[in-house]
Amino acid sequence: MSPHRPIIVIRKKVSHGGHHGGAWKVAYADFVTAMMSLFIVLWLMNTSTPIKKIIAGYFRDPKSNSALTGNDHNGATDDLTWKKQDIRNIKTQISEAMHAQIQLKALQNHVNMVVTPEGLRIELLEAKGGTFFDSGSSKLSAGGKEMLKLLAQQLGGVPNRITIEGYTDAKPYPGKDGYTNWDLSADRANAARRLMQASGLHAGQVAEVRGYGDQNLRLPNKPFDPTNRRITIVVHYVTAPSSPGKAKPGAPAAPAKVAHPVASQKPLKK
Repeated sequence: MSPHRPIIVIRKKVSHGGHHGGAWKVAYADFVTAMMSLFIVLWLMNTSTPIKKIIAGYFRDPKSNSALTGNDHNGATDDLTWKKQDIRNIKTQISEAMHAQIQLKALQNHVNMVVTPEGLRIELLEAKGGTFFDSGSSKLSAGGKEMLKLLAQQLGGVPNRITIEGYTDAKPYPGKDGYTNWDLSADRANAARRLMQASGLHAGQVAEVRGYGDQNLRLPNKPFDPTNRRITIVVHYVTAPSSPGKAKPGAPAAPAKVAHPVASQKPLKK
């Protein structure tokens, strides 16, 4: 036997799985990713401005909890963020419009606007001798008409529905035939509604008309203070983003109604 062992070379045949092996899978995955990115971009181009701001804010600072990102600590979109921002925008818009009207300068100190959980509350506060209405009457003054027309023009371009409320102070009403502050508060609210609907509010925008008499005093510790006599316009939040300046489509609103809380036990006055 030869002392040298023969060298045996074993060649293994490696299969590449056909043409280019698995490289096509990588290319296909890249293609699908690119298509998904394209569809996301197309979707973002057709969303509302508030949603675009929220998404842009998220990508700028994903861990932030600021209002610009629309995120809470869990990273979930805060649906109330854009609604509050829209209400603040309406408040700013109305304020700028009032300051631009020189003839309304004297009335601006009698208008109070505040953002609340139900929306924007716009209060038109009366003075001792009457401001927006003639004293003891549901007849609008010249300044009251101009202010309500301005508000109607500003609110008519937004999708938010509104409620109009009337209030009085606790002074007994001197009228006859059983006419009380219940009637006066409701009549003033309805007078405001009629003028605003004729001056710019879109169809179905008024949700309710309410008359509260003296049952919801603005200053409970000063029941006879003239600022208790007021008209309040509540601009409610909307439930979904809408394009600015366009009314939200939907079913026709129910007819405006007057809500009367429990009647007062004493005669009321303006």
